[in-house]
Amino acid sequence: MLLMAMVVGSFAYVSAQVAGPQIEFERTEHDYGQVEQGGDGTTEFVFTNTGTEPLIISKAKGSCGCTVPEWPKEPIAPGAKNVIKVKYDTKRVGPISKSVTITSNSVDNSTALLKIKGNVNAVASEEDAMPESKTIQGATPVSE
Repeated sequence: MLLMAMVVGSFAYVSAQVAGPQIEFERTEHDYGQVEQGGDGTTEFVFTNTGTEPLIISKAKGSCGCTVPEWPKEPIAPGAKNVIKVKYDTKRVGPISKSVTITSNSVDNSTALLKIKGNVNAVASEEDAMPESKTIQGATPVSE
């Protein structure tokens, strides 16, 4: 009876796996929230090959030059985890709403979309923080 349960349990696990490579992300969106200009714009998207054959990511492309992905070039074995790193250029001030398109040999999802969002706030310069000095016509300068 125990042997039969083990065989049936093993079969259920195998039948749940997709035949061929399959990419499955832990999350497909990252919210930076409020980030300071020049701050860290790097995030990682963790994924697993839940299929039965090696997964190959052939391309990862950002929606613009300010969004740069890094991805594993080697095949990812069945059951293995890996990451796609995405770096956003936080020198640009304003809202972030970008995407990265992942192209792979995944049987059910050969094109996946990862999204990043948030807002980059400008850093106040020292000039902005200092009050502007003004000269009043006809006034006598004060010495310290």
